[in-house]
Amino acid sequence: MLLKLASRILRTADTRCLAKFAWNFGVKGALSVERFKRRAQRGEYFPAFLYISLINSCNLRCQGCWVDVESPRESIDLEALNRLISEARAHGNTFFGILGGEPFMHPDLMTLLGAHPDCYFQVFTNGQFITEEIAEGMRRFGNVTPLVSIEGREIVSDERRGRKDVFGKTMRGLQNCLHAGVLTGVATSVCQSNIDDLLTEAWIRELIDFGAHYVWFHTYRPVGPKMNQELALTPAQLVRVRRFIVEMRVKMPIGIVDAYYDHEGRALCPMSTGISHHISPKGAIEPCPIIQFAAESIHDERGIFRTMRDSEFLRDFRTLSAQATRGCVVMERPDLVKDLVRKHGAKDTTIRQTAIAELEAMTPRFSQWLPGEEIPEQSWLYWLAKKFWFSDFGAYQGAGHDVAARSRVLKTSLDPARPVADNAARENPVLT
Repeated sequence: MLLKLASRILRTADTRCLAKFAWNFGVKGALSVERFKRRAQRGEYFPAFLYISLINSCNLRCQGCWVDVESPRESIDLEALNRLISEARAHGNTFFGILGGEPFMHPDLMTLLGAHPDCYFQVFTNGQFITEEIAEGMRRFGNVTPLVSIEGREIVSDERRGRKDVFGKTMRGLQNCLHAGVLTGVATSVCQSNIDDLLTEAWIRELIDFGAHYVWFHTYRPVGPKMNQELALTPAQLVRVRRFIVEMRVKMPIGIVDAYYDHEGRALCPMSTGISHHISPKGAIEPCPIIQFAAESIHDERGIFRTMRDSEFLRDFRTLSAQATRGCVVMERPDLVKDLVRKHGAKDTTIRQTAIAELEAMTPRFSQWLPGEEIPEQSWLYWLAKKFWFSDFGAYQGAGHDVAARSRVLKTSLDPARPVADNAARENPVLT
């Protein structure tokens, strides 16, 4: 299957795009992780990968979005972005995830991509601003892969994303990328309204026929001012997503990304391991995109490396979240997040200034950590890649998790023999 995947990519992706991916992301990315691991052994944490939300504005209004898309525009200016990337690169980082809002609404995005030919960028986008000219520009640069978000087919996409003809416009952007020979992926936030349509072999085959090179299935997290608990997956569905990904990796000639499991199928959180942190549209340094609090900024005079390395706020988040869970601390322990924010006097980085109230309104629920339901990688390539370059890096050693007690709660929530009256509890198991 790997040979079929390689053959298909070689036939459909531009040579320059492939070379930049192999060198900037592959070789340099692996070296970046090795430098991260050596720093971590010394107790010095600076992430191997940075995710940067350069703008809060977006043309869509997605259900459950935590970004201030309806507020006045906030964005990081080009000078600050160039400084951020250049300093991170000086410490071995070459891969940057670019988020929004909608990144292509930032007036300087293409200038930024072209200014750093020795880096690699993954742009999370709804695809609707990707014209033929934009796609051709990305092909010329070669150092960028658009990850186009598709949240359902025609009807579900309009409902999930708050606009009309979302699916059609997004598919046109995707098509422009593929026609230009740009290495392109499709992302889906798997939730109750799209799991049966898009978490299927038929959908993957459709994407392969369309020409997509990789897919990323991540699970919906009910956070933000308009969190929709009804869209969240049950523990059984979380296991279903993991099993599907593992099985499709050895069956279908398309790359399949996930960010929450190691080679043995054990859950992890990139924020807790320290391999990744997030920059907000204001320049705030946040633990991850859905934890919208910060004690430091990229504008601090110390520079991004020293600021992140010396941050007690980030250090506490990594340590205490790893002690609490191998999953998502926001989903499972919003109370812990609130305590850490107050302990460090961290600022609410949202424009709406309601992030604490949103934490207090959350119902704790299971995330990706489901003890006893681990599904190891079946593909030798993914197994090796994760073992050496995307593991938990020892973050959970000595955490003292009560796995037995947690497993008992989980088994109860997964038990199909429970009375119908208990269905609501099984769908939304509360962690205590």
